Amino acid sequence: MDNQLDSFFGAMADPTRRAVIERLTQGPAPVSELHAPHDIALPTFLKHLRKLEDAGLVRSEKRGRVRTVHIEAAPLAVAEDWLARQRRVWEGRLDRLSHLADRLPPDVS
Repeated sequence: MDNQLDSFFGAMADPTRRAVIERLTQGPAPVSELHAPHDIALPTFLKHLRKLEDAGLVRSEKRGRVRTVHIEAAPLAVAEDWLARQRRVWEGRLDRLSHLADRLPPDVS
């Protein structure tokens, strides 16, 4: 699972790749549509797609001359589960810290 999380967070570390994932939450899209809003060369953009594919976040299929990219939910769910666990840990720690702070005597000046 650590490798999967490493791949996920590595892929999501780039704003271009995050924008692609954000767009794909609306549904599959051809590469040309995904590339259009980005001011980078197509070969560079394709490297970003490859990073997302390698992380298992997207898959693509080619029909004729059009390559369509689809989002894959499984890696997103793994990351969401990990983040939820981290949130529970930190919320518990902050609750304990808050409880401790409430028990401190008031500052007398």
